[in-house]
Amino acid sequence: MRILDIRERSLPISRYTGPAGAGGLTTSVVALTTDRMKAGRPIVGYGYASIGRYAQGGLIRERFAPRLLQAPAETLIGNDGILDPFKAWQAMMTGEKPGGHGERCVAIGALDMALWDIAAKAAELPLHAYLADRLGGRAGQTDRVRVYASGGYHHPRNDLAWLADEMRRFADLGFINAKMKIGSASLDQDLHRIEVAAAALGEPGRLAVDAMNAYDRPAGLAAAATLSPLGLWWFEDICDPLDFETQSALASAYAPPIGAGEALFSAAEAGLLARHGDLRPDRDVLLFDPVHCYGLPGYLQIIEVMTAKGWARQAFWPHGGHLFALHLAAALGLGGAEVTPIAFQPFCGLADDSVIADGFATLPQAEGIGFETNTALKRLFAELAG
Repeated sequence: MRILDIRERSLPISRYTGPAGAGGLTTSVVALTTDRMKAGRPIVGYGYASIGRYAQGGLIRERFAPRLLQAPAETLIGNDGILDPFKAWQAMMTGEKPGGHGERCVAIGALDMALWDIAAKAAELPLHAYLADRLGGRAGQTDRVRVYASGGYHHPRNDLAWLADEMRRFADLGFINAKMKIGSASLDQDLHRIEVAAAALGEPGRLAVDAMNAYDRPAGLAAAATLSPLGLWWFEDICDPLDFETQSALASAYAPPIGAGEALFSAAEAGLLARHGDLRPDRDVLLFDPVHCYGLPGYLQIIEVMTAKGWARQAFWPHGGHLFALHLAAALGLGGAEVTPIAFQPFCGLADDSVIADGFATLPQAEGIGFETNTALKRLFAELAG
């Protein structure tokens, strides 16, 4: 089994249903075509660079795709004759030095997603079942995953009305919990926004807030003091992700759950968070993005580091809001997964036939990741693959 062709395209994406406030945000989509045929067509694996970090076209086209295409085919194949994503990951990392995680990890993660799509399709299994078999996970133990809806960006027009409507839509779709953004407005404004969002969901305990690493130490401590009595689900990404001293001070000042890890991309950085961030494994949540963390092989390294420090797998809630993260949550026994039901079209939502009920999402049963079960993504990836 060989990779014959790798294509990448950079696409604009928006935090809203329309172009308002898109801010130039982009992501990379990739299609990897193999020589393995099924029903008269080659098996093609699809992936994309998650959301929030911009496209990685240069790194993919000039650095990592050539390494996959130039690697001897036999070095990428497992004992089952199927393309082995772990071996492909090693090929992509050939010659890479430690450190420098900020951009290359995302490029590798996008390609890694497509490689797992290929492997599961070749095995004729949905990805969650393939991973459970491969990694000794939870195959057959669950047919649904706990999820929450993510959105709540500060809208440039009619912010409060937009926020209330969005949260009501989340609830109508079957979500119990949701997450909104804070930190770009004053704390008084954000308090008002939190009240509006919590009322639309039904209670504050269903709402998480994400500061997107906006606060320095004084502002973070002020926010922690103000938000502590509200009973929020969690308070996420409060300060600079590498300011572990401030993270430790905030953990001491804010007793309710804290979410962290989305903007850390390696096992080494996870180890620093575990040693110096003073987070609490009994209540806090870990939001590392599997795609931004060098793909599944890198994400598994992070899980190994954190579980060795006393964290349960149920503390992991992978960022990204996509089907790939949903499969990982099911196969690895994680706490749940993020879903972006409205933002970042066409990457929003899950499969067309996914059912969200009481805060749980059904798992896709199509072979591979199942992007083809989402009409918008099927069209996008088919056009990319040609």
